[in-house]
Amino acid sequence: MPNDQPTTGRRALITGATAGIGAEFARQLAAEGWHLVLVARDAARLAETAAELTSQHSREVETISADLSTDDGCAEVERRLTTGSPVSLLVNNAGISLNTPFLRSSPDDEARLLRLNVHAVMRLTLAAVQSMTERRSGAVINVSSVSGFGPVMPGSTYPPSKAWVTSFSESVGLSVREFGVQVMALCPGYTRTEFHDRAGIDRSKTPAWMWLRAEDVVAEALRDLRKGKLVSVPVWKYKLLVAAMRHAPRRLVEAFSQDTRGQVSRAER
Repeated sequence: MPNDQPTTGRRALITGATAGIGAEFARQLAAEGWHLVLVARDAARLAETAAELTSQHSREVETISADLSTDDGCAEVERRLTTGSPVSLLVNNAGISLNTPFLRSSPDDEARLLRLNVHAVMRLTLAAVQSMTERRSGAVINVSSVSGFGPVMPGSTYPPSKAWVTSFSESVGLSVREFGVQVMALCPGYTRTEFHDRAGIDRSKTPAWMWLRAEDVVAEALRDLRKGKLVSVPVWKYKLLVAAMRHAPRRLVEAFSQDTRGQVSRAER
């Protein structure tokens, strides 16, 4: 972690913490000795997750039931980031995807995607780094996606939102380094979680070799954070893919892009 400080007794706040990558961050950090603040919309599921982690790892686990697509939800989490026991690590994992092309979408659906994927990430990162820079210690991991490196899902506004998260994280990360604070974008590829199922996305169309395990994604993210990286792309095959997306001719990238069509649905990590 930042400044090579011991993790035991430190506190991490994780959004979207009851499933998928967020839940895996909670498990691995608790096993390393971190106390936790878990944020999600489902209060009952939060309580169940907190009880399980407390029983297994004997760590302090706080819970905040909040919808981060709303101003009130963001404000509640911002207050926790700036008051109470200091938060040394923020993991902005909560996100949404719409299983519908832009031409068939609605302003309300698109606005909610932007509020959760972009606006909430900005607000919580700002609250966290303002406190962290005063203490000269801390880190933020913003969960982005390899899809943000190119137009791989024509008609979907999910990749553009993640492109913003990656660029934002790199920019802020460079500006806070001098204060002993890290900001890193985590850009996984297809990861086996509830995310795609809850979005109504057919996973059978994606080759088996492209799927990652959440355990591996999180473990590599924490290693990359310790190395001081600004962007983490887990697993060698996705590192190669991202390199190709960044440097291959645009027409070649477009040829391998997949259109996204289907019924309007939502998924939230």
